[in-house]
Amino acid sequence: MHGLVAVNTVVAASACSVWDVYSTLQVFTVINTFLPNVLGTVKVVEGDGHVGTLINVTFPPGTPGVGYMKEIITKVDNMKHVKETKAIEGGFIAQGFKRYITQYKIIEKNFTSSIIRSTIEYELDHKLANLTSVVNTKLVQKLAETVGKYLTEKTPPPY
Repeated sequence: MHGLVAVNTVVAASACSVWDVYSTLQVFTVINTFLPNVLGTVKVVEGDGHVGTLINVTFPPGTPGVGYMKEIITKVDNMKHVKETKAIEGGFIAQGFKRYITQYKIIEKNFTSSIIRSTIEYELDHKLANLTSVVNTKLVQKLAETVGKYLTEKTPPPY
């Protein structure tokens, strides 16, 4: 059984500035600084933020399941502003998902705003169809909103 959920989040920041956060380790700094009680904490196990980087997410206390998820960055396309991560251990994999891929695509809307399209693609055995209810875009949307807020608040207004 395959599934896909997606959400578009409009942020008041240019596509280039949003991509500068998502395409680098800076996105993990934003998560660790502003969202540890929502998304958990992210630690780079190996790599520099490019394809092949291995990360460990420790979920906030009270999160159901094993409490962590390991992901690997499988795509960073600077031309198309697309980044993908694939869960390889813990989290959704421990619950029985065969595949769980998160994609972020940064789309220019105009000079001062952009769209962060967050997509989650998953696969699981049809016998575990009841688990599809745990897949949603709430957390990736919260991340997108937080990145947008981070960029607008750290950038001084133009003169």
